[in-house]
Amino acid sequence: MKTAENGRERIRTALLLAAGTGSRLQPLTGDVPKCLTEVNGTTILERLIRSLVIADIDRLVIVVGHLEDCVRDFVDGLGSGLSIEYVRAEKYRSTNNIYSLWLARQVMQEPFLLVECDLVFEDDLLREMLVPDRMAVSHLLPWMNGTTVTLDPARRVTHFHMDKSQPVDELAYKTVNMYSFSRSSWQRISKKLDQYISAGRVNDYYEMVFAEMVADRDLAFDAVVFDEQRWYEVDTLGDLYEAERLFPTMNGRQMSGAVGE
Repeated sequence: MKTAENGRERIRTALLLAAGTGSRLQPLTGDVPKCLTEVNGTTILERLIRSLVIADIDRLVIVVGHLEDCVRDFVDGLGSGLSIEYVRAEKYRSTNNIYSLWLARQVMQEPFLLVECDLVFEDDLLREMLVPDRMAVSHLLPWMNGTTVTLDPARRVTHFHMDKSQPVDELAYKTVNMYSFSRSSWQRISKKLDQYISAGRVNDYYEMVFAEMVADRDLAFDAVVFDEQRWYEVDTLGDLYEAERLFPTMNGRQMSGAVGE
């Protein structure tokens, strides 16, 4: 088994959450799932898979829901060489990402990388995320919204801040929706997810689970700071415009020409 720094097992598996409807990208997502939105002619999903291949990920699990057949057909046609598995989120219209993550609990038994399906980023940013119990963050900029975190001097995450609750006297970092987990961390997270789902909290965000566990010191993340010019989260048509400005072309060749040669 290959190891990363400090003797920790190197991550070889990724989990991609791609079940949502992408309503804020309408009309583009009316008949195309969000992850198949094109950024300058290349889908977000192809960019993601290509980055995983370059990072020597072996196994990819995808949680699918909205237009799942489109996702399956597209991935099958890429010929990435990855071992691909799917988890169906049948209740994707009435649940949030916490439910998608909870659905994957039975098939994820090893350290893994969690990635959202709306991220566009440069390939080499994954390198530091292949060690368990890390979390990607970025310096907060005016265009960013959503969950922020506070870091200690050693760049360990100390607090999650939901709904703009970041204290004004603290340096804010934006979550990038990319995390890595060790086996033991994932076991604890799975138990907490069970509690939320059993309580009917299927419309929460999984960040709420992480926030509670970090506050209780039951979960710890080392932060990996992403340069804000090297990634983008595509939620809206405005985001797509900015992503296309930052990423005019996909680095290197297309997947169909790069894998298997």
